[in-house]
Order: sequence, then C-alpha cells, then structure tokens
Amino acid sequence: MADEQPHDPVEEFEREPVPEQARLGLKSYVGMFAGEHVAGTELMIGPLFLAAGVSAFDFIVGLLVGNLLAVLSWTFFTAPIATRCRLTLYYQLEKICGRKLVTTYNLANGVMFTVLAGAMMTVSATALGVYFKFAMPQLTDTLPPGAGWVVAVLLTGALFSVVAAYGYRFVARFANLAAPWMVVVFVAFGLIGLRQMGLKSVGDFWHIASTVVWKGGDPMPGQIKFTFWHVLFFAWFCNMAWHIGMADLSVFRFARKSWYGVASAAGMYIGHFMAWIAASTLYAVQLQNDPANTAVLPGPLAYNACGIAGLICVIAAGWTTANPTLYRAGLAFQSLNPKSSRFKVTLVTGLIASVSAVFPIVTMRLLDFVAMWGMILMPMGAVIFVDFWVLPKLGLQRNFAEATGRSINWAAGAAWIVSVAVSTWLVKSGGLQIYFVSLPGWFVTALLYIVLSKAMQRSALVRTTPSPA
Repeated sequence: MADEQPHDPVEEFEREPVPEQARLGLKSYVGMFAGEHVAGTELMIGPLFLAAGVSAFDFIVGLLVGNLLAVLSWTFFTAPIATRCRLTLYYQLEKICGRKLVTTYNLANGVMFTVLAGAMMTVSATALGVYFKFAMPQLTDTLPPGAGWVVAVLLTGALFSVVAAYGYRFVARFANLAAPWMVVVFVAFGLIGLRQMGLKSVGDFWHIASTVVWKGGDPMPGQIKFTFWHVLFFAWFCNMAWHIGMADLSVFRFARKSWYGVASAAGMYIGHFMAWIAASTLYAVQLQNDPANTAVLPGPLAYNACGIAGLICVIAAGWTTANPTLYRAGLAFQSLNPKSSRFKVTLVTGLIASVSAVFPIVTMRLLDFVAMWGMILMPMGAVIFVDFWVLPKLGLQRNFAEATGRSINWAAGAAWIVSVAVSTWLVKSGGLQIYFVSLPGWFVTALLYIVLSKAMQRSALVRTTPSPA
C-alpha cells in the first residue's frame, strides 16, 4: 500500500486487489501483447527454426495450432483467475504456499525473467553493432566478443530499465505507441526476404517456402531436428510461464474483463507467427548469399533488409519485450521484501539483466532456455489453478497458508519439487526432449497437489480439533 512504498513514483497495488478506477481496457492489452511479442527476439527465434531443419508444412501449420493453444491458455487459464482475484502472481502464491515457500519460487521466477530480459537487451545491442561496427557474438559464442559489445549492452539495459521501473501502465502506453510501426517493419522484412528468395506472386509462396526457405533436411551442428510436434509445443509453451504458469496474473489483474485474454492473439499471430516467418526468410537470404555465414544476429538481418529503419525496429522491438519482462522480474524481487520500493528494485534488476546480457550464451540457446524455464516455473501455475477452481469443489480450503497462518504449504512445495524432478528425469533418462515434458508435468503437479492437500488438510483438522471430553 502507499504507506509501505512511500518512495515509489507510481502505485502498482502489489499487495492488494487492483481497484476499479485503475483497471485498463482491451486496447492496452492488444498493444502490450503486440509490443511484447513482435520483438527483437523474433529475429533470433525465427532463424533458429531454420537452423533446426524444419520443413515448411511442419513450421507453418505447427505455428498455427500451437499459437491457438497459447491464446486459449491465456483466455481460459490465466485471465479468469486474474480478474477474480486481481492480485499479483507473487501475492496470490503467498496466500496459497506461505511466505517461506513463495520466497524460493519468487527468487527462481525473478532470476528467469531477469535473464530473459537480458536476452532482449542482447538483441537490441546487435543493432548498435551494425551502426558502430564493433564485434558481435556468433551462434556458438558464450563470452562477450569485445569492449564495444559490453558498452552497447549496458547502455541499452539502462534505458530499458528506467521505462520498466515506471510500472505496468507506462509499459502498456509505450507498447501501444511502438507496436503498429514495428508490425509494418516486420511485414516488410518478410516481403523483402521472400522477394529476394524468388517470390514474384502470391501463387509462388508455397513453392518458395517448401523448396527454398524451409526445406527440411538435417539441422545445423549443435541443433536439434524440429518436426511438426516440436514447433507446436514450442509455440504453445514458449510462454508457458506466462499463461499456464500464471505469471500474467500480474498484468491481467488490471483487465476490466476476463475475455481480454484474447488480446494475446495480437502477440501470437502477429509476433509468433508472422514475425517468425519473416525472420526465417531473412536468415534464408543470408544463407543463400553466404552458406558459411550461420551467425544469428538480428541487427545485421534487419539492416540488410530495411537499412536504418530495420535497426531502429530491432532496438524498439527488444525494448518493448524487455519492458514487461523487467516489470515482472521487479515484482518478483520486490515481493521478497514487500516494504522495499518496487521502482528501485526494478532498476537494480535491470542492472543485473544488463550484466547477464553481456554474455550471449542464453540468446544463442534461446529455444532451449525458454523450454527449461517453462518446465521449472509451470508447476506453480498448476497449483494456482487447482487451488482456485478444484479444491473448493472437493470441500478443501483455498489459500491454505493464509487461512492457517503457515509459512510453508508442503502440499504445494512437494508437488512442485516432484514435478520438476519427474520432468528432469524424462529428459535425462526417459529420452523425452525438453519441449515435450511440461504438459505431463502440469498434470503430475495438479494430481499431486490435490492428493497431498487432502491428506495435509485432514491432518491439520485433526490437530486443531479439541479432544473429546
């Protein structure tokens, strides 16, 4: 509340429901999703599909279906709970899991969001690299390539952090301003790339797509071969931490209506469909011109297509994605000490993200990082879903930690740990690739949380019931 954060320049209602006068309309969410998901990272992810040897049918149809499942997940999993409780993810989990357990989760969540925000800074810094001509990382690099790269990343990160610190409504306004222009530039990327690959009419598209751009075949060294199922599950679960993992409770708590979850389609089909296709075509042009040049650098790709306008788009696209990501990370870390200033915490988080962005390893392995991130954070989304919708129907106590004053809800903690352990085992020993383990992991978590909650709450009832005389 205001007296708990006297130094914050904006009120974000971190530990109370968002009041009616602070709620936002559909336009804010369309702009935020378009701005966040029509991003500089799309110029990283699109080429990585091409490097994975995906075919045209598997890529395009897989994206259509996977993105639809993502939109449905935001609309029917996240937004209904967000608009009923109107609490941040972190405060909602504190009520369910207890202060000590949620501290561990919030730390993991904040670290993941911070590293991802750093990847956005890396992307934008590649645009500066084209203009100032300093060395930039290659596909297999893990360490910074030089001092110019370090300075560019740190300056970019400082700018992004200040915007994120001013809160969600400021983030949404910035995205609404930037998103329409970025969409136009990404459309230009795709059209220019396809023209350079030989497209002369709409009727030529499928022939060019299947024989020149997404030809299938073997993946590049160090990459996993992608099929239809890889594309579908990646498109659905690359934002798993946001929707099924419930991180976007923090942003949809401002929504006037729960059906505003459909605004996620602006990000999925403009960003994770159109922009990934456009980015793939630019990479295909690069490989056609120089098969030895396998570097995945958004700045050069955009510059070769649209010149200075392309570079500005890369900077803006990285910015609009880093903003809400840093905002979420700041909320996660601020929840560790609720009396701290979210504004200052977000600035410090941005500094940490900037330092991580100096090292290109996460950005160059972005597909794997996003899949791992979803696997680790997803279980608590299942806990929230079950706690809100299922436990009351079974006659069990919702928000058990708050109701009993406990600092740890062991049912939630055990369900989280076991789910991550099972998913890790499936990857390491079961032969299942990381892109496919989160779905069974969600059901494992949900079932465990129901069984363990029933056992724990029965035990708690026995302990608190007076013995008969």
